[in-house]
Amino acid sequence: MMPKKKKSMQDVYAVLLMGLFFIIVHGLALLILQPFETAGIEPAFENPNDPTNIIYIFAIMLVFTLVILLIAKYWKKQVIQFIILGAIGYTAFYAFFLPSFILILPAISGLLTILLSLLAAIALVVTLYKYPEWYVIDSCGIIIGTSAIIIFGISLSVLLVLLLLIGLSVYDAISVYKTKHMIDLADTVMDLKLPVLLVVPKIKHYSLIKETKRLKETLKDGQEREAFFMGLGDIVMPGILVVAVYYNGEMGLPIAIGTMIGTLVGFLFLMRFVLKGKPQAGLPFLCGGAILGYILFSLIYLGYLPGLYVGI
Repeated sequence: MMPKKKKSMQDVYAVLLMGLFFIIVHGLALLILQPFETAGIEPAFENPNDPTNIIYIFAIMLVFTLVILLIAKYWKKQVIQFIILGAIGYTAFYAFFLPSFILILPAISGLLTILLSLLAAIALVVTLYKYPEWYVIDSCGIIIGTSAIIIFGISLSVLLVLLLLIGLSVYDAISVYKTKHMIDLADTVMDLKLPVLLVVPKIKHYSLIKETKRLKETLKDGQEREAFFMGLGDIVMPGILVVAVYYNGEMGLPIAIGTMIGTLVGFLFLMRFVLKGKPQAGLPFLCGGAILGYILFSLIYLGYLPGLYVGI
């Protein structure tokens, strides 16, 4: 009886830590949103109400996923590693631009700000390449995730974010339960130790570097996994709605917090299925919770849905 209880407590602690990632990343995004704008970070799209923006995002995601899977199957996986590390370095440059801007703005011109940000991004990429342990991966995920949430949260209207989350939830469900290519993608990412997955160990002295068994093999053998894995996108996507309602709407902060609460409720429902040992599509639960939180708190505080102008 005791081993079973111990195992249960390990799962509970891991679930709580995983939930903490949502609070940290979404909270940081809200906290540094205004300084991010002050530092001169511009939206990804000129017109946040242009519906072609989400078509553009979907197209990039589908093409990127297809390219990664084709390279993993027919070519060298290390090519994927360099592609994703390059994308991480590019995003990290913007992430480090803010602290660099704040540190040296009083004294020195923007050129040194750019140089400092560039050096920090290079250092991060080198660390990921040389020592991709789980805590390095998670730290990088927090940095990249926070930046991505801010950039897309200020680049899309609330309506477009809602459409994006609904579309991505459907795609996530199909890719996990039907085509199962998302599991193949997760295996590839785990093999290369890349920070597009967040890792929460369930045992002491866990090492991602020493992890050799693929997710599909673990599922097939029915073995207990020694860590929880969650795609970084599962945290980023509902976070975009958190920032969008804060950035674009009246009573933005309480509604943003309500959206975060809804995401956490969706996360708890998701983990009930994850604890049964099978991979789950996270976005239907997480984005669904975020959308319900947005709707509920908007109607409570405003009586209508900001971005949609639907009243009661």
